[in-house]
Amino acid sequence: MALKATLPTLEELADICLNHLAQDPEQLADFMSIAGLSADRLRAAVGTRSFALGLLDYVVQSEALLLAICQSSSLKPETIMRVWAKHNPAG
Repeated sequence: MALKATLPTLEELADICLNHLAQDPEQLADFMSIAGLSADRLRAAVGTRSFALGLLDYVVQSEALLLAICQSSSLKPETIMRVWAKHNPAG
């Protein structure tokens, strides 16, 4: 019997995604623009559930970004999509 892999939490995944974006200022600026966040509002939002959900929504909308995050974090795209689906039942 195979063990079921544990999914990262929404917060853990948001941290992984934000750390990835922080290494690419252009991508981070794009996310902030789409989300309507200034630098101060970004700092204030980090750690909140709504920020984590918005960041994950942003990531899953770009296959290239999703794959880049997976490559840098050793996660499978399916893992990120499962977490996203768990928190967005309406899809």
